[in-house]
Amino acid sequence: MPRVKQAVSSNSRHKKVLKQAKGYDGARSRCFKTANQAVIKAGQYAYRDRKQNKRQFRKLWCLRINAAVRLHGLNYSQFIHGLKRLNIELDRKVLAEMVFHNSVSFNFIINEVKSSLRLAS
Repeated sequence: MPRVKQAVSSNSRHKKVLKQAKGYDGARSRCFKTANQAVIKAGQYAYRDRKQNKRQFRKLWCLRINAAVRLHGLNYSQFIHGLKRLNIELDRKVLAEMVFHNSVSFNFIINEVKSSLRLAS
């Protein structure tokens, strides 16, 4: 029975890792061992940051909404409470987009929220 060497499979595996490490500095893009470590670590960062990206965008949307609402004499929590009271189900991404691109309708929503909060008081 012939002896089986791993030349083809290991060579293709090495090529795959080195292709992923393209653009890294120094030995991290040329030597398999360091490139493999760099690619594994990059994958860990990518997995983590896909989750963090969602958090960071939600935080940004909340900041934009808060800044826009404060110009009209409310704060963020009062505004969101008023939206819930009126059963307006717009998410924060859409509200933040409305601040920049459709300010007329955003001002209309703010006025509706203000009037509902005045009625509640």
